[in-house]
This record gives sequence, structure tokens and C-alpha cells, in this order.
Amino acid sequence: MLKGKTPLVIALALGLLAGIIAWSAIKKKEADVRRGWNLVPVVVASQDIPEGTIITFDMINQRSVPEQFVTSSVVKPESATYVVGQKVLVALQSGDPLLWSQFETTKAAERLSTRVQKKVRAVTIEAKSTTSVGGWVRPNDHVDVVGTFRDPQTEEQVAVTLLQNVIVLATGKITGTTNVNLIPESQREYNNITLMVIPEEAEILMLATELGNLTLSLRNEEDVDMIEERGRATISTLLSGERTRVLEQKRREIIQIIKGNGEKSAGAGPQ
Repeated sequence: MLKGKTPLVIALALGLLAGIIAWSAIKKKEADVRRGWNLVPVVVASQDIPEGTIITFDMINQRSVPEQFVTSSVVKPESATYVVGQKVLVALQSGDPLLWSQFETTKAAERLSTRVQKKVRAVTIEAKSTTSVGGWVRPNDHVDVVGTFRDPQTEEQVAVTLLQNVIVLATGKITGTTNVNLIPESQREYNNITLMVIPEEAEILMLATELGNLTLSLRNEEDVDMIEERGRATISTLLSGERTRVLEQKRREIIQIIKGNGEKSAGAGPQ
């Protein structure tokens, strides 16, 4: 009697297993279909906008759309301020999502000469990632320029700070007023940096680029102090360790001030 029921039990078990597998497959398919349908906000036109119009805040709004339709080319609410004041290149209808490609890449054919103050000059130097703080140097940053040369008298390698507290005008083709969101990410990298210096400093930089290598050191934006008596690093001072010990003590004093009072900048310590 029991033996006669065995095939039926096996058939029922197999049927149940097949049902479970089918149910799991359906649920997985549903999950795959629903994946990417989470709603995320994007910037859209709140009215019809003719071609060539300068965008203002009252012309845009935000709307939630499925995440799978949102790419890096879509303007998101946190970046809305970058398109305000920009000229739209195509006509938009109310409700259309705003795309970065719909705007000019720069403001009004930007000219670098308009950024150069009177009686100073713009000078460009080569700047690889290793010589520009890993590529972290940006327009309007303040930097020091350190040069490494071979001393013609001693034939010794020498490193010295040539210029202090120099303002960065541009990194590649990007200035402080360039809307980087409108520039493809591949074009944001740079291999040169433009500095704002006085004419005599421009001469120093030109000669220094011929004689050795230049490296930029990045400053805190509020640190404008200048080192009056500058030494220089040589192989002798490097190996003796004497100058290193003096500078280490100086660094400790500065760092202690930073830790003790977060409102003080690095330049607030002893010089």
C-alpha cells in the first residue's frame, strides 16, 4: 500500500519544488524590472524656454523621475546654481529635464586677460600630478613655488622656495569662473598651471624652469604669512639632520597651535 503511494508522493514533491522554483523566478524577474525605478529629483524647466534664453531661478523646478533614466548628463538640484545665469542652446518645453549639454561650456567666451590684475602677469608652468599636490591645486588657490636645482659651484642638489603665496589663475583651461560641471570630466585634468605674479617674478619662473624642476605646495586659503628668512635644503643639510631637527621643532609648535585652537590657521604659529 505504502509502496503504491511513493510515486505519488514523489510527484507531489517534485511539483511543489517546481512551483517554488517558478515562484522564485517570477519574483526575481519582478525585482529586476523594478530595480532602477526608485524616484530621484532632477531639475526641469518650469515653463517654455526659448533658445538663447539666460536661465533664472523662476524658470526651473525639480521633479522626481525613475533613477534608471538619470545619467551624469542630467542636471540635479544640488547643481542648479551652475545653470542659473547660463544661456540655453536649445528651446525647452515645460517639464523637460535640463541637460548639461544644453548649455554653453563657459561664460561669454571667457578671456584669461580679464582675470589678470593690473601691474601683474599671468605665467604658465608645467604641473604634473606629482608636482601639483596630486592634482588638488585649483584656480584661486594660494601656493608656494619650490625649485630643485644643481648648485653650479658645489654641484650639489638644492631645493629652495622661490615664490610664496602665489595665486593660481587657471589649471589648464579652467579658471575660477569656469563652470566645471559643463566640462567633460576627461577635460578637467591638467598638465599646466597659470600663476599670477609680478613681472620680475615671471623672469624668475622662466629661468627656474630652464635650470631645474618646480613643485607647488598648497596653502590654507587664509594663510598669507611670508617667511622672511628662507633657508635651503641641500644634500649636506639633509644628511646631517641639523636643519631637519630645527624645522621639526618648528612644525610641532605650529601643529600644537592648530590643535589647541581650531580657529587659527597654520600661519599663526611661530615663523
